[in-house]
Amino acid sequence: MASFLQYFLFSSLLLFFISASFAQQSFRPKALVIPVSKDASTLQYLTNINQRTPLVPINLVVDLGGQFLWVDCERNYVSSTYRPARCGSAQCSLARANGCGDCFSAPRPGCNNNTCGVSPGNTVTRTATGGEVAQDIVSVQSTNGFNPGRNVTVPNFVFSCAPTSLLEGLANGVVGMAGLGRTRIAFPSQFAAAFSFHRKFAICLSSGKGVVFFGDGPYVFLPNVDASDNLSFTPLFINPVSTASAFTQGEPSAEYFIGVKSIKIDDKVVPLNTTLLSIDSQGVGGTKISTVNPYTVLENSIFKAVTDAFIAEAAARNITRVASMAPLDVCFNSSNILVTRLGPSVPTIQLVLQNENVVWQIFGANSMVEVNEDVYCLGFVNGGANPRTSIVIGGQQLENNLLQFDLATSRLGFSSTLLGRQTTCSNFNFTSIA
Repeated sequence: MASFLQYFLFSSLLLFFISASFAQQSFRPKALVIPVSKDASTLQYLTNINQRTPLVPINLVVDLGGQFLWVDCERNYVSSTYRPARCGSAQCSLARANGCGDCFSAPRPGCNNNTCGVSPGNTVTRTATGGEVAQDIVSVQSTNGFNPGRNVTVPNFVFSCAPTSLLEGLANGVVGMAGLGRTRIAFPSQFAAAFSFHRKFAICLSSGKGVVFFGDGPYVFLPNVDASDNLSFTPLFINPVSTASAFTQGEPSAEYFIGVKSIKIDDKVVPLNTTLLSIDSQGVGGTKISTVNPYTVLENSIFKAVTDAFIAEAAARNITRVASMAPLDVCFNSSNILVTRLGPSVPTIQLVLQNENVVWQIFGANSMVEVNEDVYCLGFVNGGANPRTSIVIGGQQLENNLLQFDLATSRLGFSSTLLGRQTTCSNFNFTSIA
């Protein structure tokens, strides 16, 4: 009952705090859309939004499990609408701030007296620091699911400042990270509260252009394919212990976990230690989805079992193994690999979820990485013997799959590859109708 009351109070506070500024607006979008691109050198997924007054385009790394938006405020942050969150304020409560204090230098964005702080984290390098909680204007495009529409603004968008040093390891030109996780100040919750739409969002990544939708479908890709049709659904689980414990001591994880029950290769069950597939009381184990890991990461024994089975099935197709190409261990000569609409014709990897009828199919387009014209490598890496999470589904396996996260019902909808429907995540029509 206490947790429900806390949730209700937080939800009401967020809705009141963010929505108040919209009372005079006649246009309320049903959904929002932001573009995503893949950085070739880091394999990170990037987006851009407008922030501040006057509005400035800012580039951000998309972090599916990130707690909130954090931005470098040390360098070139100029805005007449920046407001630090004062100790005891609604913003501090929403952000679950971990302390209050003063700043002993000239006031500026990120450094003010009587303000609360959080711990923005770079989940690529797994580093964290302290950062001032603040609010400022954010502007993004609305959508009808087919095209972008007019720009809309959230005047009091809560975020965290961070020092420039936290950008280390991120793609050139980015100024922070866009958190889409399970918190009250992550993008999905703030946008839903601001515009009174469902607490749903969907990601559709690509090696080229992709897209993130906030709100319900349709999510339509050329040539008129609604990717929200025919989704399969599986529960989302909350890990009671943050897997980014260096950033958030003692809090539930903001990341998205699903329940993988078994793994098959070409319909043959891979022998695994199934206890690794569950989350224990210490928050260890299970399966999460990540946009900051370029490839799927498997605990050592799972990696060995899956790759041994994959190699055996590949050999049965006369596909020859070749030397490893770091960071990928399992590579093949491409000469005997046919290319189909679903990518290289290799054994299919199947993640069996809550029952045998709910299966995430990973075909060649998502399982294989073309290293050069002669070599394909399996896009899975060994996570070692004692990782915090047993399976981390990475970006390569997510591309051209639409994933819809329903925060209200704790449910994931997934499409499997859109290539089978003769479209891709690059095919959202970004021609504006506004």
